[in-house]
Amino acid sequence: MTIHWCGTGLSSVPGLRRLIGAGYPVTVWNRTVDKARDAVGDLTQDIRAYSLAALTDALQPGDLAVSMLPADQHVAIARACLAKGAHFVSSSYIAPDMRDLDAAFRAAGLVSVNEVGLDPGIDHLMAHDLVARYRASAACDPANVLSFTSYCGGVPKVANPFRYKFSWSPLGVLKALRSPSRSLRNFTELRVDRPWDAISAYDAPLPVPESFEVYPNRDSLPFLADYRFDPAWKVKDFVRGTIRLNGWSQAWAPVFAEIETLQGPAGDARLAEMAAAFWRDNAYGPDEADRVILFVSLKADRDGRAVFHQTWAMDAWGDARGTAMGRLVSVPVSLAVEAVLAREIPPGVHAAPHDPKLVKRWLGDVQTLAQYMARVDHLA
Repeated sequence: MTIHWCGTGLSSVPGLRRLIGAGYPVTVWNRTVDKARDAVGDLTQDIRAYSLAALTDALQPGDLAVSMLPADQHVAIARACLAKGAHFVSSSYIAPDMRDLDAAFRAAGLVSVNEVGLDPGIDHLMAHDLVARYRASAACDPANVLSFTSYCGGVPKVANPFRYKFSWSPLGVLKALRSPSRSLRNFTELRVDRPWDAISAYDAPLPVPESFEVYPNRDSLPFLADYRFDPAWKVKDFVRGTIRLNGWSQAWAPVFAEIETLQGPAGDARLAEMAAAFWRDNAYGPDEADRVILFVSLKADRDGRAVFHQTWAMDAWGDARGTAMGRLVSVPVSLAVEAVLAREIPPGVHAAPHDPKLVKRWLGDVQTLAQYMARVDHLA
């Protein structure tokens, strides 16, 4: 059995080094071999130039391929795994084309596990834990009114005038700003064309109180089922979103205004120009600390009074171990690899596990990666 780890970018290395250091047989694939050698050459010489054809030729039955490449390449690698009898792991959202492979993975007795990074990934684990705790509590009652929020983001540890720094290509960030979102607010579906139309304040439950800006991201509503919310529950608010430093919306107001005007190929070209300028002016410097913040909360009200209210709160920043983003994206991926090899995840296409044993163990492992991580009981 060989683990084929594809991609050694900024958010890939800590989990890869963890697997190699633990003695697993790992082949490292990267388009630029020299960059891979810089990242893990002190631990392994089994580094190869990536191409889908070369990877496919190398795959053997029982192997596992990890894709830390751009999301649009995951499905092709997953199909190669199916053809060669290998398992697949990625940190990215499950695309419809990946979901369509579920029956084939099940029939072959193979696993495709996705959404096991930071967001999506750690946030899923926290949500599963809170829902399970609520179900098991004396407060659980069909008459309750529920509110769920999940906000995650990477921000600079030391704030800059732009109130943001880029740990990877700014183009992805800018494209996300052009994407609509769907969530639930006050029992009503909320559709937002642009994030800046729905920015609100969020007071975080940190040891030192701090306020942030938040907005809905993507389509939150499918996660009602993914998080095992009972269809009969009265859900007032449900949102998965992005968190930013206070002042972000003001600093980015000119960016929002320009994005509104961009259309067609010319707009895409201008977006690429903006991304290049942002990468030049607002990228992290050598050894500059990044910061990752994540808050997942579940609240139940009865007769206007909270009867259950717990929040998973995490605050992590770059240190001697490397960037917080790198640790929190790639180490959970490595945990998923170990779980697949240990046959702890059944065949098929899956997101981060909801199995209580895995959730507890993985959250315990993640806790060692953050400077602060706690489950806050607001009613205690």
